[in-house]
Amino acid sequence: MTSALASISLPSSTRAALSRDHCPPVIHAICLDIDDTVIDYTGSARSALSELIGRDDMWQAWQRVTDEYSAKAVSGELDHATMRRTRTKAFLADLGVLLDDDAVAELEERRLSRMNLSWRLFPDTRPCLDWLRAAGFAIAAVTNASAPHQRARLAAQGISRYFDVVVSAGELGVAKPDPAIFHAACRQLGIPPAQTLHVGDRLDLDAAAARAAGLHGVWLNRAAQRSDVDVPMIETLADLPELLVTDYRTPTLTSASGVPSPRG
Repeated sequence: MTSALASISLPSSTRAALSRDHCPPVIHAICLDIDDTVIDYTGSARSALSELIGRDDMWQAWQRVTDEYSAKAVSGELDHATMRRTRTKAFLADLGVLLDDDAVAELEERRLSRMNLSWRLFPDTRPCLDWLRAAGFAIAAVTNASAPHQRARLAAQGISRYFDVVVSAGELGVAKPDPAIFHAACRQLGIPPAQTLHVGDRLDLDAAAARAAGLHGVWLNRAAQRSDVDVPMIETLADLPELLVTDYRTPTLTSASGVPSPRG
């Protein structure tokens, strides 16, 4: 922009206005979704479900039932433990397997135990968090899942120290895509939405919803899905630092030089 304007004779006021119009936004804080963004939730949960029912073709059906009952937990209609059991009972009933509450509770605990033993960070998670922390960003976890369970997962993976706050739908009573959950994260961080960037694996619940709430949204599209929605997209968290350096401004990142590489 500077070199292009230099060759054109414009009033100084016009030059200043054009420079302001093309100035990248300043980012002080990063919000991150947890499941399937920093932790491989689907891999662990799908493996545990397959082991429970002896087949691997019911994941989409499981997700639909889980979404239905999770909404009841967020609204306060069910506590999280009851939600898990009633969700599993409804899912099994849809498969034609009718069990009493005790049998369902035993199966659900077996599934949950298997899943908790298999949590894994994505390989790009820790390097990205190291980079964000070294670069001076405030960092929040923003999740629609239960706060105690998410905090336990973060602690078990050794990454709790990276997050200044954890904001959950269960504690707040509203879930993504509601703007309130994003605004709560910004409020707790002490950073306005216009200076906060949210990254998540869901285009609708994360990137688009964050943008609608006044934040900057980035879609972590690990599966390289096609979309016509005009939001920034990355396929790995290893690409987030480059996006921040090239497309945004921060108080500590004035250029790409001297900034630790997430790939190193």
